[in-house]
Amino acid sequence: MFLIVAKYLIPKGYRGLTVFPFVFVKYGVDKENVIFINHEKIHLRQQLELLILPFFVWYLLEYLVRLFQYKNTYLAYRNISFEREAYANESNFEYLKSRPFLGFRNYLYLKNK
Repeated sequence: MFLIVAKYLIPKGYRGLTVFPFVFVKYGVDKENVIFINHEKIHLRQQLELLILPFFVWYLLEYLVRLFQYKNTYLAYRNISFEREAYANESNFEYLKSRPFLGFRNYLYLKNK
């Protein structure tokens, strides 16, 4: 993992962007934020499992489905299975040690929120 501060590369409203093997952060302080870094490491694992490019295709398609479902960009983003898995486990620093292969599948189906 290569951690790079790239303030102008990150879209407005976001703090980071992961494109294997790089994690781009908007603010240098996030390089020390262990929860944030763990979240991004989960995305690195997801990308590796799906061989990187299919990850981004799936991510975009699922975002569009969620956008149609919620009619809200933030809710669409937060309910992408990859994000749901990362947010649910970002504070669990042991998660990647026991995470099942393609673990994001456990987050595909939504419960009412």
